[in-house]
Amino acid sequence: MNRLTRIFHKFDPFSLQFRLTIGIAAFSTLGFASLATWTSWQMQQFLIDNHKQNIERIASRLPDDIEVYSEMLPTEKALEKAFSNPNYENTLLWVRNGNKIITKFNSVNLASNSDLTELISLSSMPAKPKVVQVKQGYFIIWGENLIVKGKLLGTICAAQDITRDQTMFIAIVQNVIIASTLVIIVISGIIAFYIKHSLQPLRQISQMTAAIEAEDLGEAKLYLDKAPSEVKELAQTVDMMLSRLSQSWEKQRQFTSNVSHELRTPLTIVHGYLQSVLRRQQNLTEIQKEALETAASEAERTINILEHLLDLVRADSGYLQFHLQTCILNDLLSEIVDIVYKNNDITINIQAELDSITVKADSRRLKQVLLNLIDNAIQYSDPGSPINLKIKQDKDKGIIEVCDNGYGIPLQHQSRIFERFYRVDEARTRSTGGTGLGLSIVKTFVEGMGGTVEVLSQLGKGSIFTIKLPILL
Repeated sequence: MNRLTRIFHKFDPFSLQFRLTIGIAAFSTLGFASLATWTSWQMQQFLIDNHKQNIERIASRLPDDIEVYSEMLPTEKALEKAFSNPNYENTLLWVRNGNKIITKFNSVNLASNSDLTELISLSSMPAKPKVVQVKQGYFIIWGENLIVKGKLLGTICAAQDITRDQTMFIAIVQNVIIASTLVIIVISGIIAFYIKHSLQPLRQISQMTAAIEAEDLGEAKLYLDKAPSEVKELAQTVDMMLSRLSQSWEKQRQFTSNVSHELRTPLTIVHGYLQSVLRRQQNLTEIQKEALETAASEAERTINILEHLLDLVRADSGYLQFHLQTCILNDLLSEIVDIVYKNNDITINIQAELDSITVKADSRRLKQVLLNLIDNAIQYSDPGSPINLKIKQDKDKGIIEVCDNGYGIPLQHQSRIFERFYRVDEARTRSTGGTGLGLSIVKTFVEGMGGTVEVLSQLGKGSIFTIKLPILL
């Protein structure tokens, strides 16, 4: 079942490979069908039309013979004499007047008696030779009114047994259809394989470009061996595009770094002056104190944004340093809870499977990661809602889970919440002071320490952020 599922997922009715295969197979089918039809028609002309021509010769000559013999012999004798002509060998001839057979001539080994009986009993005969099936046999029949000496004697009829030729013709047609079908299937398979092989360079380009990260843009090159000229030209075009993207990315990164550096220092000074003024607040009115506190808070928030931007720029440039060392998760979480308790009136529960779980991490960066996640949980939970921190060990990984009972994250947003400046709820994020960089910093730091971070969330039931870090064995 799994194999069928994989084949189904690989099948793409809109792919170029599928369209080319179906198109060529359709044209091949049309060509073979036309060839089979033409061949069948030619064989029918060869096998059947010869008998029709014999019947037509009989139809043109027999009435004249009967007319001649009737001048010399009685009518029945004239009919028998005319019917016994050697040229009419292998032909069944009879004259019928209503339901009465006046005379009949039957060549040897023409057909079985039952076939003859049913054939003679046919109520109508065509004026031109026609192929009919009687039971298991095939016959060419013809009939027209017989007038002798100006008197209508009845209907003169002729039939020839073509069962053998018709059966041969049907068998050959069936064999042609079967052979054409097999040839079409084989050709379609060969065409599909050839097209798949021909499109492999395009798949290589797709796989190469899909694996390119932002930091690889400057060094990314597409190398294709034995590819068609058009594909090589496409690869060169993609290389030039990657080069331009790399230059644009580097300019953007440099701009972000320069702006962050230039703004951080004056904002830090402004924040320091605001704090200094607030410490000497005896001469300030309530309105002035409120305005200064708001300004100091916004300055601090802006400084944090700049710090985050600088960290991200360093990570993109490969200059973000991590001091990995032994870190006991139990002690680290206790320190973080103490820090949170100093600034928030919130309940935080720690659940640990073991008394000591040691991981390899940068303790300062890991603290920042956990503080970001706890702050995120507080902002997106109802006041007084507890936060649960769980630590456990799974083989070679130390696991930290930050769980809340908050609003939850819609499923369509969960794959993008670690992107920079991405916000699930713009209005709510602005009201809570979020920047859209916190979770991006979390992901950057955790991956920089060799770990992973993921989220599991359900609307109205809360979210669980899971961090996995390598343990020290």
